[in-house]
Amino acid sequence: MNFRKWFLVGALCFVISVVVKAQSDTHVISGYVTDASTGEVLPGAAIVINEASAGTVSNVYGYFSISLKAGNYSITSAYLGYEPLTVNVLLDANLRVNLALIPESQRLSEVEIRGISRDEQRRLPVMGVEKLDAATINRIPVLFGETDPLKALQLLPGISATSEGSSGFSVRGGNPDQNLLLFDEAIVYNGGHLLGFFSVFNNDAIKEVQVFKGDLPASAGGRLSSLVDIRSRDGNMHRLSGVAGLGLISSRLTLEGPVVKEQSSFLVSARRTYLDAFLPLASDENVRDNRLYFYDVNMKFNIIASENDRLFFSTYLGRDVFRNDIARFDFGNRTLSLRWNHLFSNRLFSNLTIVTSRYDYSLGTGGEEFQSIQWNSVLDDYSFKYGFTWFPNSSHQVEFGVQSIYHAIKPGHVVSREDNATLNEIRIPSVNSLEHGLYASDTWQFAPRWSFRYGLRFSLFQNIGRGAVYSFDGNYNVVDTTFYRSGEIFNTYAGLEPRLGISWLLSPVFTVKGSYSLTRQYLHLASNSTSSTPLDVWFTSSPNVKPQLANQFSLGVFYKSQNNMWDHVIEFFHKRTSNAIDFKDHPNLLLNEAIEGEIRPGKAYARGVEWLSKYNGRKLSGWFSYTISKSERQSNWINGGKPYLSPYDHTHDIAIVIGYNLNSRINLGSNWVYFTGTPVTWPVGRFDFLGSVVPYFSERNAERMPNYHRMDVSVSLKNKPKPDRVWNSEWVFSVYNLYGRKNAWIINFVGEDDYDPYYREAEKTYLFSVVPSISYMIRF
Repeated sequence: MNFRKWFLVGALCFVISVVVKAQSDTHVISGYVTDASTGEVLPGAAIVINEASAGTVSNVYGYFSISLKAGNYSITSAYLGYEPLTVNVLLDANLRVNLALIPESQRLSEVEIRGISRDEQRRLPVMGVEKLDAATINRIPVLFGETDPLKALQLLPGISATSEGSSGFSVRGGNPDQNLLLFDEAIVYNGGHLLGFFSVFNNDAIKEVQVFKGDLPASAGGRLSSLVDIRSRDGNMHRLSGVAGLGLISSRLTLEGPVVKEQSSFLVSARRTYLDAFLPLASDENVRDNRLYFYDVNMKFNIIASENDRLFFSTYLGRDVFRNDIARFDFGNRTLSLRWNHLFSNRLFSNLTIVTSRYDYSLGTGGEEFQSIQWNSVLDDYSFKYGFTWFPNSSHQVEFGVQSIYHAIKPGHVVSREDNATLNEIRIPSVNSLEHGLYASDTWQFAPRWSFRYGLRFSLFQNIGRGAVYSFDGNYNVVDTTFYRSGEIFNTYAGLEPRLGISWLLSPVFTVKGSYSLTRQYLHLASNSTSSTPLDVWFTSSPNVKPQLANQFSLGVFYKSQNNMWDHVIEFFHKRTSNAIDFKDHPNLLLNEAIEGEIRPGKAYARGVEWLSKYNGRKLSGWFSYTISKSERQSNWINGGKPYLSPYDHTHDIAIVIGYNLNSRINLGSNWVYFTGTPVTWPVGRFDFLGSVVPYFSERNAERMPNYHRMDVSVSLKNKPKPDRVWNSEWVFSVYNLYGRKNAWIINFVGEDDYDPYYREAEKTYLFSVVPSISYMIRF
């Protein structure tokens, strides 16, 4: 025991001495990469030291640090959509260099920019990661002309829509609740407006969207399938500017500018639909008094408090509203994030984040002919994150930190009244819990062609009273109840989550990468539908519900052509999940105190191949995406214990996205999508039972909906540029579902029981045929 202890102490001293020696022989070049026109920081920008054949990329807050021996160097920084910048420096002491990149006025040097950063991108030992900026998202045709970051993600391999027109998505066959959706580091639990037809994210306020498919960084946890990290823009520090847009069903306005020039900025972005403005024109009198709309507001303040300190304050508020004389229904999200970036030294960067977020919905009925009912549900989060990035030398980038979240869930409170007298009240007990994370990871370039990423996350979950725990028998009937007092921790789950990745530059154009990750999920979603619905019920792990665990292996080959015009990626993945959440046939999920009795846990398997080819031309650009995969589940209590398809299994999933710059004023866009029909359980026969006709259903998810496909197109027309004009305008014409494919949304089986009780016809319900739209936008 003593030998092991002294061995560990000696090893630690050796590592410290090596690091101290490396630091004593070198100096540090560090700083921020920013947009010269607005002052916005640029995450993921490439920084290359030409004489030393060394390089790095800026972190999510635009900061970089690299260690070099004393000498004269030229530093080149590049970022997609910006002109490369080269500065010459004399390094004889630690040096702070802030690099301000100029946006391209024309996309003529785009290939050169990609060439500078190509090796840094290839060397990173991460897989299943895709990044979309606001400009790319803007060029993709969408429903009703409303630019939608979440629908843009659905055009990438391994990511598929859960239903027609929905912003909800499945990653590698996983459930939608297995996606961690972060907006400025705040968790968003429902990313959809209008039952998911629009996302809650206004693209005018977004800087970039980054998705990690399974291979999550050690700093992220709590979900099995993906991390979607959405960052808002910081605001223009140099001048007042804005964007105004007018569409068929909504309008939006974004303003940004300096509070104190070069030191602080603000951004305010808002939009609202106005479908309710046209309802009074409806021929049906019952429709005229309806109110149906959604709105959202983004606000952000960015303050450079000192050379070493930056503060960010951001908030989001969104709401959907439907009301008439009979019923009312509204739901929404709100988030609040306060972040503090601090530099303890040129090598040590820190970020402290305090976040609160809420998702809630309210339903009600009333009127002269109806009993008054009010139903409310709330999910509150309060979280704290403190993360550090340490740059010990040019070969290592170390990240470590701690996180904690307090979840407070009020699943449902229903009050029924008649003549102002309370008739009944149902209150599902609140559920409170704590979720903690402690993590560390290192990205290590241990040879010129090899990079290695290794990390470890320790997660801890605790159920907190006041609470009730039900005991079930073998048939999931409640046999006993145990109560716990307020503040009492009555259940704990914990475990280690390793993350590994490796990258090998096989040749000047080929890279081979591999990764492994283990993730845990403690918060789960109960839903009977594959579409996004506000009535979904969130519940936590408990003594009766173990956390879900997923092991995922990935292997990929990456090709980047010498002229940087082509990128090809082929990835193989295999994911196995234990304690996978599924439900019995015909579960009771709403207002059920003992919802755990509806769960039938089991295993889940997903495997497949993803292919992505991108073309980055000066006029023509786009990508082709294809995924072939299989997603299955197995539970001893479902389907006779036999494996069955996941409701999110799509054997084939194809997306083609094309953009063409006809000239400096006219841009054309198009996308085509196809995927195999969703697995469903349908009646396949009928039989007599005690004089009644009873349907006989197929095995779980043994049938499929018809295959889905559609094409969308768009044309954008910009105004003629004039030197003295302070504003620019753009018309966007688009058509969703160009050839009018009537894709099935729901299929019901109907018939006349009095005529022939054994005969049923399949009746298809579809949502959209050809949907044209037009919008007008002004930038100033």
